[in-house]
Amino acid sequence: MGVEIERKFLVDAYPYLADATGIVCKQGYITSSSGCTVRVRIMDTQGYLTIKGKGQGLARSEYEYEIPLDDAEEMLQQLCRKPLIEKIRFKIPYAGFIWEVDHFEGENAGLVVAEIELESENQPFEKPPWIGLEVTGDTRYYNATLQQQPYISW
Repeated sequence: MGVEIERKFLVDAYPYLADATGIVCKQGYITSSSGCTVRVRIMDTQGYLTIKGKGQGLARSEYEYEIPLDDAEEMLQQLCRKPLIEKIRFKIPYAGFIWEVDHFEGENAGLVVAEIELESENQPFEKPPWIGLEVTGDTRYYNATLQQQPYISW
């Protein structure tokens, strides 16, 4: 079984941008109910279909599969609720971990969130100096919620 354990933080500063290259990400949700989601995503030129289960603590089941780019584009247009989530993702190495930093665009412009994936809920890690408030349990920052209640409407 695939399991995702991640923590999520707001970002206070952007010094990592000087040396980083971002990847364009567009994603949409076919369904999101009872804590389970089915998501379609395009990262650069690759499509993905992801199924996430309801979380328990910091962990939740996650299954992700590569799909043809044409299929992903068609699903985003025909099957996914609007607005789509649009962002630029940066992968930033820091103290032995890779932080994924998302700069949101479109309906969520202005929001910048960093995530770190862990092997266990208690795994220690060092926060980069640009990390701000932890928002791990705040459902407003879930991408599926941002699709329904965009950041610009807060």
